[in-house]
Amino acid sequence: MKEEIKMQLLSKDSLHRGGFAGLKETRLVVDNKIGGQNDTWNGLGNFIYLADARFTPKGQTGMHPHKELDVISVMLEGSIEHQGSMENGKSMQANQVQAQRAGGEGFVHNEINPDNVENRMLQLWVLPEAAGEPASYKFYDLKKDQMIRVYGGNKSQSVTLDSETVIEVGLLSKNKNITQEGEFIAYVTGGEGVLNGVEVKDGDLVRDEKLDFTALSEQVHLTLIYLNKAN
Repeated sequence: MKEEIKMQLLSKDSLHRGGFAGLKETRLVVDNKIGGQNDTWNGLGNFIYLADARFTPKGQTGMHPHKELDVISVMLEGSIEHQGSMENGKSMQANQVQAQRAGGEGFVHNEINPDNVENRMLQLWVLPEAAGEPASYKFYDLKKDQMIRVYGGNKSQSVTLDSETVIEVGLLSKNKNITQEGEFIAYVTGGEGVLNGVEVKDGDLVRDEKLDFTALSEQVHLTLIYLNKAN
């Protein structure tokens, strides 16, 4: 019999704020597969990493490589200019998402804040289901009051990178309700809501066995990770 999961909550403000190059970030999920410690959470399925980052004005990560890793970036505030071996020159604005598969061939990239003010971006990492896949790039616009799947699904479709681990991102207005059966991890940004009867705010990460979320603010971002929904 499957052990019942008790709701867990981790607040961004309770964690160390680190960073590198031109950005500051808080890492909330660093799975023990990649050296995570007790202050951060393990992921779910092949989801292994979540960081909430702000780039300094004109800040950048610097060019760096990835291999056998899927990298999902969710733009919350401001903009980013993307340089690299895939989709060089692409820009990303608030409420847009990019998903990059490094695969066996790998890719290099540099993310740059072109503006004179800070921006804010979430970055999630997922291990691919199979090694040796070709590099690939996907791009999405969020839509009001819809949970948009930006990662995961079966190999027969091409809208998203295939995986049994699914990521959806929603731009939700006040009183919008979202439900999801099964174990999940959810991250709340940009506002407040009620999740499974508990009030949650910007920077709260929640793990539980089923989701019932209602937005309280005029606008809230919800990033949702779960497994094995019908693809």
